[in-house]
Amino acid sequence: MNSEQALVRNMRTCRPDVKGETDVELTHRKSTDAGHRGGPSCSSEEASVMEVEQRGWPVQSKGGGQPRCGRSHNQKTKPFQISKQLVLEAYQRVKANKGCAGVDAQSLQDFEVNLKDNLYKLWNRLSSGSYYPPSVLRVEIPKSDGGVRPLGIPTVTDRIAQMVVKLQIEPELESHFHPSSYGYRPDKSAHQALQAAKERCFKRAWVLDMDIKGFFDAIDHDLLMRAVKRHVKEPWQILYIQRWLTAPVYYQDGSTKSRQKGTPQGGVISPLLANLFLHYVFDVWVEQRWRGIQFERYADDIVCHCSSEREAQRLKQLLETRFSQCGLQLHPEKTKIVYCKGGYHKGDYEHVAFDFLGYSFRPRWIKTRQGKQGLHFVAAISQKSAKRIRHEINGWPWKYWRQKELKEIRSYSNNRLRGWLKYYGLFGGSIIRNVLFHFDKRLSRWAKGKYKQLKTLMQAARRINRLKRESPNWFPHWGAA
Repeated sequence: MNSEQALVRNMRTCRPDVKGETDVELTHRKSTDAGHRGGPSCSSEEASVMEVEQRGWPVQSKGGGQPRCGRSHNQKTKPFQISKQLVLEAYQRVKANKGCAGVDAQSLQDFEVNLKDNLYKLWNRLSSGSYYPPSVLRVEIPKSDGGVRPLGIPTVTDRIAQMVVKLQIEPELESHFHPSSYGYRPDKSAHQALQAAKERCFKRAWVLDMDIKGFFDAIDHDLLMRAVKRHVKEPWQILYIQRWLTAPVYYQDGSTKSRQKGTPQGGVISPLLANLFLHYVFDVWVEQRWRGIQFERYADDIVCHCSSEREAQRLKQLLETRFSQCGLQLHPEKTKIVYCKGGYHKGDYEHVAFDFLGYSFRPRWIKTRQGKQGLHFVAAISQKSAKRIRHEINGWPWKYWRQKELKEIRSYSNNRLRGWLKYYGLFGGSIIRNVLFHFDKRLSRWAKGKYKQLKTLMQAARRINRLKRESPNWFPHWGAA
């Protein structure tokens, strides 16, 4: 039995006893060498790699190598030896990701006003073990179904601190993650998950489409930390992960609440911890108990492929029990069994469509490459995604642009249009172009409002269509048509 199977067995019931432990004690590996696990090795020659002033920032020396990590064995000055270069790299990653201010209202620009001292203070506190995460700002984002999506926004300093730990532990965790897990992982993408789903829907007629209710807010801390300690061996990394999990939440009404479960959706390290949690709760567990299972998981969005309706129903029952034991709940309305109608699958069933990563998989009448028309189970942009794009286009400053030239609209919109076309053009390219035709209609209204000689909307549309023929590269979806 390998180490992952042992951990999954220990998490089988997911119900701790009065001491907070499960019936079977988790056995940790004694080795602290990260090299053989695929993670960064700890070097004993940090001084030869980095030349650092007493209070200055690191200067890369001519020699190569990996900065030393982990607890100091000779107890030089700090209980934890954390490279300043690592903190600097973490800051650069956070800066590239951008993001807004947290509970302290300090933006990245504000942080950079006194960048050197701010990074030094963070490094000093991390190295001494005295860093305590501030409260996480809670923001609620409206959803298209009328609900809200809660986001937790850490401060800039805390995002850098989380990135420090993430950079150290991610290589080790990545070496264990399941190949069918695609969310928030290096060299993995939503397009890969969608392509796999398309191929498997063609081979297997049934799909179990699952949605975990309030996943990020429902993660059990005890179970998560057992999985963390199975792979993370450095005491300072475990210490700060525990502190991030229990950091208080600051609400917009000024109240503060402590947190006993969950990890904020919006934190730098949260997606990695969420993937680790579901790796043992779902990925490894279901593969051990359901041989030959095929699935795609993107964070908490999961699609399982089954050979029959009975198999899908049985799998659904088992997973409901499994998730319940681990403190999670399948959404009763969003979780469903779907028949992939089309091609050789000609049966009639209630549910014949599901949404996954902004795409809708459903039966469509299409013409094949051989020129024959038929009903096939294929994917294209979902109605929910199309509605969101139209709503966002409507919200652009069209009235303000009446005083501007077309090149300003182009400068503002091209990156957004290109991003939509690239993501939703994987399947059903003609459908996403039809959705982006809404931009052309708004552009015609803008032209009618700006140019007085255009008396009607039809005249404005003809002007835009002529521009489209003469300059097809002005907007991304024009050239793709």
